[in-house]
Amino acid sequence: MKHIVKLLALLVAVSAFWIGLLETVIPRSYAWLLPVYFVVSLGCYGLLMVGVGLMHFPTCPQEAGLLQQDIAEAKEFLKQRGVDVDYD
Repeated sequence: MKHIVKLLALLVAVSAFWIGLLETVIPRSYAWLLPVYFVVSLGCYGLLMVGVGLMHFPTCPQEAGLLQQDIAEAKEFLKQRGVDVDYD
């Protein structure tokens, strides 16, 4: 319940700030676009964070080796059972 109250308080504060901007010296044509700019900026930030996460994605050479070993074992097991798994 506390989380909902925090979100509502934040929503009210942002709405009050936006309405305050509509009533002050900022031209109305710019102030009406502020929510759109905010959403676009949030999307750009999200894409940036995904890109940074992909650039710093950890590689696991030991795990890749173990996976290749498991694949080889599975192929050998299936060959013993008469299943053709070589698609080379």
